[in-house]
Amino acid sequence: MNEYLAVLRSVMPPSYSQRGDQASIVAGAINFVKELEQLLQSLEAQKRSLQRSEAPAAPFAVFFTFPQYSASATGVGGAGDSASSGGNQSGGGGCAPRRGVADIEVAVAESHANVKVLAPRRPRQLLRMVVSLQCLGLTVLHLNVTTTADHLAFYSFSLKMEDECRLSSVDDIAAAVNDIVAKISEEFVSQSVSYLAGKLRKCHVPLI
Repeated sequence: MNEYLAVLRSVMPPSYSQRGDQASIVAGAINFVKELEQLLQSLEAQKRSLQRSEAPAAPFAVFFTFPQYSASATGVGGAGDSASSGGNQSGGGGCAPRRGVADIEVAVAESHANVKVLAPRRPRQLLRMVVSLQCLGLTVLHLNVTTTADHLAFYSFSLKMEDECRLSSVDDIAAAVNDIVAKISEEFVSQSVSYLAGKLRKCHVPLI
C-alpha cells in the first residue's frame, strides 16, 4: 500500500499532498483529478468553439499550389496572364486562378506534364477524360484517383506530350482540361434534366 501511495503522490503537484499520511494523499489525489476534469472540459469547450468558428478546409487544397483554374475563384483573369511570362515549366507563378468548373493545376517539364483536377464526380468521367486527353496528343503514363464522401473526385495525371500535341504551355493544357470537364458536366446536367422531365411526364406532373 505504501508503494502505491508513493507512486500516487509522485504524479501530483506537491501542493496537493503536503502531508504524507494516507488520508491526505488520497484526498489530494481526488482534488487533483477533479481539477484535471475541469481543465479537460474547458479545453474541449474551446476546441468546439474553434471548430465552429473556422471554415472547413477544402479537400485536397494542400495539393494545389498555383492552380490555373478554380471552381471557387471569383475573377476571370489570372491563368491567361501567365502565358505572357513564357512559363512552360510550372503553374501560374502566383497569379490568381481563373474561374472554372473544377480546380485544375498543370506543371510541364520538357515533354511531360503533371495535371491535377478536383471536380464533382460524374458517370464515366475518368474514361472520357483519358480519351479526350489522348485525342489532344497527351498520353496518360500514370494516374491516381481519390474520391470523397461529398461526391468529389481528385485526379492526378502524369502525361507525355506527343509530337502531334499542339498544346505548348501550362495554360493551353489547363484550358483544354477545363473544357473537357465542362463538357462532361454540361452533358451530365442535360441528361439529368431530361431524365427528370421524363419521370414527371409519367407521373402526369405538368412542366412549367
